[in-house]
This record gives sequence, structure tokens and C-alpha cells, in this order.
Amino acid sequence: MGSQGGWGQSKEFLDLVKSIGEARSKAEEDRIVLQEIETLKRRINEPDVPRRKMKEYIIRLVYVEMLGHDASFGYIHAVKMTHDDSLLLKRTGYLAVTLFLNEDHDLIILIVNTIQKDLRSDNYLVVCAALAAVCKLINEETIPAVLPQVVELLGHPKETVRKKAIMALHRFHQRAPTTMSHLISNFRKRLCDNDPGVMGATLCPLFDLITEDANSYKDLVMSFVSILKQVAERRLSKAYDYHQMPAPFIQIKLLKILGLLGSGDKQASGAMYNVLEDIFKKSEPSSNIGNAVLYECICCVSSICQNDKLLKTAAEVTSKFLKSESHNLKYMGIDALGRLLKRNPEIAEEHQLAVIDCLEDPDDTLKRKTFELLHKMTKSSNVEVIVDRMIDYMISISDNHYKTDIASRCVELAEQYAPSNHWFIQIMNKVFEHAGDLVDVRVAHNFMRLIANGEDDEGAGSQLRSSAVVSYLHILAEPKLPSVFLQVICWVLGEYGITDGKFSASYITGKLCDVAEARSNDDTVRAYAIAAIMKICAFEIAAGRKVELLPECQSLIDELSASHSTDLQQIAYELQALLGLDARAVETIMPYDASCEDIEVDRSLSFLNSFVNQSLQNGARPYIPESERPGTLNISNYGAHDQLEAPSHALRFEAYELPKPSPPPIPPALLAAAPVADLVAVPESAYFSTEPHQPSEPLGGAAMSPAEHGLRLRLEGVQKKWGRPSYSSSSSSSSSSAPSVSAPSAQKPANGVANANGAAAAAGAQARDSSYDSRRNPLVEVSAEKQRLAASLFGGSSARREPPPAAPPAAGRRAVKPVATVVAPAAPPAPPAGDLLDFGEPSPPPAAAAAVDPFQQLEGLLGPASAASSQNSTVGAVAADLLSLHADPPASLAEISLPGKNPLAEISLVGPAAPSSPVVKKGPNPQDSLEKDALQRQLGVVPSGQNPNLFRDLLG
Repeated sequence: MGSQGGWGQSKEFLDLVKSIGEARSKAEEDRIVLQEIETLKRRINEPDVPRRKMKEYIIRLVYVEMLGHDASFGYIHAVKMTHDDSLLLKRTGYLAVTLFLNEDHDLIILIVNTIQKDLRSDNYLVVCAALAAVCKLINEETIPAVLPQVVELLGHPKETVRKKAIMALHRFHQRAPTTMSHLISNFRKRLCDNDPGVMGATLCPLFDLITEDANSYKDLVMSFVSILKQVAERRLSKAYDYHQMPAPFIQIKLLKILGLLGSGDKQASGAMYNVLEDIFKKSEPSSNIGNAVLYECICCVSSICQNDKLLKTAAEVTSKFLKSESHNLKYMGIDALGRLLKRNPEIAEEHQLAVIDCLEDPDDTLKRKTFELLHKMTKSSNVEVIVDRMIDYMISISDNHYKTDIASRCVELAEQYAPSNHWFIQIMNKVFEHAGDLVDVRVAHNFMRLIANGEDDEGAGSQLRSSAVVSYLHILAEPKLPSVFLQVICWVLGEYGITDGKFSASYITGKLCDVAEARSNDDTVRAYAIAAIMKICAFEIAAGRKVELLPECQSLIDELSASHSTDLQQIAYELQALLGLDARAVETIMPYDASCEDIEVDRSLSFLNSFVNQSLQNGARPYIPESERPGTLNISNYGAHDQLEAPSHALRFEAYELPKPSPPPIPPALLAAAPVADLVAVPESAYFSTEPHQPSEPLGGAAMSPAEHGLRLRLEGVQKKWGRPSYSSSSSSSSSSAPSVSAPSAQKPANGVANANGAAAAAGAQARDSSYDSRRNPLVEVSAEKQRLAASLFGGSSARREPPPAAPPAAGRRAVKPVATVVAPAAPPAPPAGDLLDFGEPSPPPAAAAAVDPFQQLEGLLGPASAASSQNSTVGAVAADLLSLHADPPASLAEISLPGKNPLAEISLVGPAAPSSPVVKKGPNPQDSLEKDALQRQLGVVPSGQNPNLFRDLLG
């Protein structure tokens, strides 16, 4: 553990504390703490850590938390330490837990049982530690678990336990008052406890209860007075003295309680006078704690019923505070003087010079407190001086919060004690100019109403408005003005700018246009400006004078007509419409000086009754109230249904309906690529018929709803992405590594018509697939390397991989289980180009397949009639018949494939489509059964180039 340092801690811990104290920057301190966190994470989880060492780790975690870092990884270890039997470790655990956790933490539940056990302990130190944790950790939900035990501890023989039990009950009352309502009487009983510490602790919950309801505790006035008198007479032991003051904190709490109980109660106040006078005499003003007791005594005197002798004594003490050199005592004196002014305003006259000295003090806190005092001292005789000093101070400070407070006080005093309207306008102009954005908008509206109402004398009112216009035109020359002040200026200029005839309409409108152009980002100011221009134009038209707008004014109207703000657009269009009206209409619309007239609002819209009646007679539908409309709340049915129907616009929590099946959309590429002849009517049974003989594939087509009818496109060869396996493109099974072709599904007859050439059908389907894919991803270009990689991994879009039988599978590729597949003969195509998916694997030339065709040899065995029929029948029919006989071929059957490359794959990728053969309708043929039997016997046999006569050998 290293050498021991002070307090029994290791040298490592002391070095940590020292390094943190010597850190020169926050970054260096964080680096030290983060390093300590890593060390603690490693060591605290080691097995068999000694308890003494774990105690040190917990204390180091406390340091980590104190410095603002997360130590949650060690919370559980602190909780475990509270379970320890050692008192030192248990108290350390409780200390750490109270610092780490809050009342809603998840780990609180783990220590409730421990607290219950410790509250029943015989060691009072353990009980005290548990009670201290209870005050911090127990929340409203866990209070009932420990409340009975805490109440029992009120009768504990140790005074320290009783004191902490009172504190715990006080905390319970703060968090859950209803839980403690039946235990309030315990506080009254503990007030008479023999120990002064328990009595002093009881004063705190009683103070909260008296603050809530003082009348319920009037009977305790004499008890509080008796206790205060005993404390002031030094009847308590010297252990409760602080700087030679007897129990000063108990005195302060008692004075606060007496101030609450004596407020408005003359009888209760009379019982307090003598003890308050004794405290004034016996308190020592030489110490801070003595001055604190005197200050609280002054507050009590100012709260209870007035007593002249006590007020005089309190004023003398306040004068000593104001004359002190200490700023703290001056601050107390200013606050005490403000309280005494409520009882006797004449007291402030004796301390005018002291107040002025505090107003000029460089201490900003003291100056602000002095302005609060001046606000209380203001009356009609001194309002001008006080408001001027407050405005000067408001201009000098930069704190917006306090500037707002000073501005509101100036406005309040100016409205209440203004000697004249001219002075009021000047003060308001200063307030708006220096704190306009911080002033409430309602103040601006009240100010405009005052200017509109004017004075009782009409001549004086006109002079007031004229002086306001002159002053505002002068103020507009200032570079920066608040938005609220500009709104007031625009309103005044629009209402009274041309009233006295000193200024022309063009001059005022020009000024207003300048304001609107200067505040292009403030729509409110621009709205006030354009509204003021409209008023001036209306007054000119009503007076019979011709209105000639300035060019800049006309450009402003045009600009606002296309503004993004609908309010500005509306005002601009209204102004344009106003300019085209006659004088009588304008005078009716905008009467002169009618801004303060009351507007009667007809909420029932009775002026529309005749129009409504006429419309109803003409057959219009009557209006249905919103409550009676379908889908909304119907109050009339409330009693019948016992529940309310949710309105249509409310949130709905019902589950959504299942989606209805819908046909997949037909891409435009398929519509453009498919010929008109392919759009044929398909019977429902034929179009939606299933194919039980078709082998399953990983990807297939989606089945459409059988309820849909009508013309449908032929989708043979079109690959479908979801649902049941269906038609697959010929490219999906074509690859250079898989020369065999699975073509039956691409050649199935539809609507009774079969294709004559399977290769042509596959090539056309591949072309449509390529067109569809190109339209679906027009911006994605797939390189040849990616195509080869996709073919090697997935074997094409159908995900069917069939390795060639002649060549072994490539390295790294998994061999695919062979599946029986029959390849139908196709017409010899034109010489194809190179295979894009050719990986260079050895394969015979394509001519080998054309030279020796085992199917032709098979047809030769069946006779010339069979051969002719086979040439004229479709490949799709043969494949369909074959698969109908063998719907589920065994997986062990070998593959029937042609050697060499797949010509269909080459045609579908790069080669032209083979010409189609004439379509021949399939009919009854006596050779069909022979063909089926012959092909059936050959399943599972893989012909190769080495044995071209295999069929002849098998058939003898």
C-alpha cells in the first residue's frame, strides 16, 4: 500500500490531492482525473480487495465526482460498503452514497433494507448515520417504509438521535405533506424538549407550517416569546454561544416566526414588544452575527403592528448601518430603511444624504439596492429627479436583465407621478430610445393611447401631438432606433403628421419610406410605415387634395405587393385600392382621428341575417353546427351512449386496416417494348393458373388478385421479384459456366396460342427485361467485372447456378446439385459474338452441338411422321408436356444438356434474335404418346460428345 500519509491514507492518495491542487489549468486537472479514473476502474474490480483499501478507493471516487467527472462505475461498491459491520466503513459508505445518488436513482432500493436495519441498531452512531442518509435518499415512494421507525426515534434517549429524527420528519413533510399530516403534533411536543438542540431543530418545520397557515399557531406566541426571552437572558449553556452572542441562530429563527404571527394581530404584537426591546439593547453591533440579529429584529418590527418606540429604535440602528464604512452594512441599512418606509415614510427624510452617498457608491450591488429604495420613496415632488437618475443609470449599464427592470420602473413611475404630459412624452422617448427592445409592447400601446387622448383641453391636446411630431421627426435622424420606438414614431406620424399643416404630406411620406427601407428585415416596422402612408393619403383624399406619390414611395408599394409577408401584401393592395376611391368613400373607410374610438364587434354577424334568409329561400343548405356534424363530438347523445365519440380531427389509436392486394404496376418500358399483338384478353382461369410441375426457385413472380379482369400483357420471360415462382427470363439461367438452358417456363402457351420458336421468345423476353432494368436504374452503370462477379456468385437474376458437366467447378465455388433439365431444340442462329460471361473455361465449339443432335436421332427412331410433327410443334409445348408428366423430378437425376456454349444466352446478351417460325396450333396427334414415352425413358441420362449414339444404344 505504500508509506502512510496523514489521516491514515496512502501516499498515492495524498499525491493525487497534491497534484490536483497544483494543476495550472483545467486541461491538466482533467488529465490527472481521467488517469485516476482508469486506475480506479482497474483496481476496484480486482478480487479480494481489502476493506481498508476499498474505503480509500471510495474516497477517491468522491474526489472524482467533486471535480465534475463520472464515477458511476463505483456506485455499487459504495452501496455495498453501507452493509459493512464496521462503523467507520459504514459511515464512509453512507457519506459516499448520499453524495453519489439522488432520491430517484435505481440503486436506492438496494439500501432501504440496510437503512431499516440500521435504524434499529443499538449503536446511536449507526442510527445517526442512517438518519442522515434518510434525509437525502428517501423519496416519496419509500417514505412509508421508514416512517414508523423514524417516529419511534423521537423518544430516543440520545438528544442527537432525537434532533436528527426531527430533521428527517421535516424532510418527509417537504416531500410528501399529506403523508405527515397526522404527525404535525409531534413538532409541538418536541418544542418543549429539554435539549435546546432538539428545540432549535423543531423551529425549522414550525416556521414552514406557520408560513403556510399562521392562524393555526397563534396559541404558540407566548411559548415562542418565552423561549426568546430565555435565550436573550443567556439562560442556555455557553456551548450555544457564537461570538459572545447567546444562540444567535435560534434568536433569528424565533424573530422570523414572531414576525409572521404578529402581522395584523395587535394582541400577538403587544406580547412581543418587551422582548424585542430587550434584544435591541443586548445585541452587540460589533460583530457580524450581532448585526444579523439586529437586522432580523428590524424586519420583525416592520412586520408586526406599529409601535412608535420600537420604530424609533429601529431607525437609529438603521442609521448606524448606513453610516458604516462596510458595504455589507450599508446594504443592510438600505434594505432595512425600505422596510421601515412602509410604516413611516418620514423616516427616509432623515437619511437623505446617506441614501445619496449610496447612490454614488462604486459598488454596483449597493447602487441597485439604492434604486429599489428610491422607487419606494418616489412621490410627485421628487419623481423628476429620481426618474432622471434612474434613466442615467440605465444608459450606463449593459446588463439587459437589470436594464429591463430599470426601464419598467421608470415607466411605472412616469405613468403614476407624471407632472405633465410633455414631461411624460420626453421620459418615454428616452426609455424607448435606450431600452426600446426591452420594453413591453403593452407600454408602447398605452403610450400611443395617451397621445391620442391628449389632455382635457383640446388646444393643449393638439399642442401635445404637434410637439410629439416635431420631436419624432428630429429623432428619426438617429442612426439606430429600437423596433418598438419606430413603431410608435410611424403611428404618430401617420395619425398627426399633417394635422397642424407644418409639414407637407410628401415630406412625411418620404420620411416613412426611409424608415421602411432602412428596416427591410423588420416586417412589423414596415407594416406600421406603409399603414401610416395609407393614413396620410386617406386624409389628403378626404380633404379634396390630389395625392402624388413620390417615386420611392411607389417603388416601396410595388415591392411590398410581392412580399413574402401576406400582411404587407394586404396593406399594399389596400393602399392601391384606396388611391382609386373618391373622397366620400375614403372618409367613410378611414375617418380622421378615430384611433381611440371604441369598436363594436358583432359576434353574431346579425347584418348577414337578410342575406342568409334569402339564400335559404333560394334553396341553400342550412348551416350545421360543428357539434352536430357527423364524425364530431355529439353532446346530445352523451347520456344515451355513456361515452363520447372522438372528433374527426383528434388522434386515433385504432389499428390500420390491412392493405388490399393490388396488381403490380406495369413499367412504361414494358408497355413501350411489347408489341400491340401481345395485348390480348386472357381468361381468368388461364391467367391465374398455378404450375404444380414447375420447380421452385429462390425468386419468382408475384401472384395477382384473381378479382381483377380485363386485358393483360403477356409477361412470358419477364422476371418477377416477389411471390410465387413464375416466369423467369432466359438470361437468369444462361451463363458461360452453365451451358444448359432451362426453357420450359419461358415457353408456356398462353390463351391457347404457343410460340413456334423458343429461342425467339426467350430473346424477346430478354430484350424486354433489359429494357425494364435500364428504365428502373437509369443512373447506375454496372461494369463488366461486376456482371461477371454477380454471375459467378448468383448465376444470374434467377439465382440458379448450374455448373457445366464436362468441366469441374471453379476454385472457391460450391458445387451445385444437378437438377434434371430438358433442353428443347432451337433453330440454328446466326454466328454469335463473344460471350460476355465467358470466364475462359474450356468448352467445345458450338458447331459440335449442331453436328450431332441426339434429339433428332430420337425422332428418327420414332419415324418420319414423328420427326415432321416435332419440327412443326413448339418447343414450349414439348417442355410443358414433359414437365406435366414429371412435376417433381428426383434430385438425383442427371442433367440432360447439350455440350458447348449456350446459343440462347449468347443471343439474349449480344446476338440478334432468331427469326420466328410460323405458329401451328397444337392438335391431337397419335405420335404424342410415343414422344412422351421416349423422352420419359431418357430422363437421367446425360448425352455427351463422346457417345452421340447413346439413345440408339439404350433403345436397342
